[in-house]
Amino acid sequence: MVLTTRRVLLAKPRGYCAGVDRAVQTVEMALERYGAPVYVRKQIVHNKHVVAALEECGAVFVDEAADVPEGAVVVFSAHGVAPQVRADAEVRNLHTIDATCPLVTKVHNEARRFAAQGYDILLIGHEGHEEVVGTTGEAPSHIHLVDGPENSAQAQVKDPAKVAWLSQTTLSVDETTQTVAALRERFPQLVDPPSDDICYATQNRQAAVKRIASESDVVIVVGSQNSSNSVRLVEVALDAGAAAAYLVDDAGSIEPGWLENASTVGVTSGASVPEDLVSGVLDQLARSGFDSVEEVEAVEERLVFALPHELRASGARRR
Repeated sequence: MVLTTRRVLLAKPRGYCAGVDRAVQTVEMALERYGAPVYVRKQIVHNKHVVAALEECGAVFVDEAADVPEGAVVVFSAHGVAPQVRADAEVRNLHTIDATCPLVTKVHNEARRFAAQGYDILLIGHEGHEEVVGTTGEAPSHIHLVDGPENSAQAQVKDPAKVAWLSQTTLSVDETTQTVAALRERFPQLVDPPSDDICYATQNRQAAVKRIASESDVVIVVGSQNSSNSVRLVEVALDAGAAAAYLVDDAGSIEPGWLENASTVGVTSGASVPEDLVSGVLDQLARSGFDSVEEVEAVEERLVFALPHELRASGARRR
């Protein structure tokens, strides 16, 4: 009888990225400083477990500023908001705390700058995503959404000599590169953003999953269904050679049938997934016989973002 080694390839980095860590801490510290309830416009990050844990502590998630009682404390999510949202909050005399990821803020700044210079802006992203809605709100008459390379032919601009592109920060690096190439065929003078718009954490996790995918019979991506960067990891894993890839919220979502004929399972996680959910998946895999774990690291992450200025005086709790 031949015993088959069953192993796990664990892609690193894992756990919160700097922007998510900052956003979650912002809500936690707002609750400590102001007491419950603290209102949060939209999900602070796209992870249902994180949202549920904050709700238990007194956070109240709402869709719009109009849903917040006048004069209350409201936190803007990591995905950013349009200027109109800030104006609406001011009218209601809300105490706002901005947890927008600094990398998203960078894209907003680029949108305003290009618009002020008279450029049409081709924003690569997914229609309806909160980040896209917020960025578009910075310069709505200048921004045109391009949802993937297949939609590049539909982009219309006033002057082909004054066109720039920006992107949602959580996209697939490869698909974005393809989209830019398709756009550049139509608009040879297309101007690039000053630096990469795609979040460093998104890029790092995609690079890591590429390293484990071709050796994996199954790749399990830990993350919520509404998390763009987590969904992209499934796509990247399949494109990089994984035989199968699945997105799970937690260990309880793993189907035993996925593991029946597997000898190697790859595990990765989205940038808004807490460490304990990944540990839970590893424990579940160990109970299924996959108790040999090999960590594969693409890059070490050390970036830290300062908390919003409204909270800095109280002292940040670092994880």
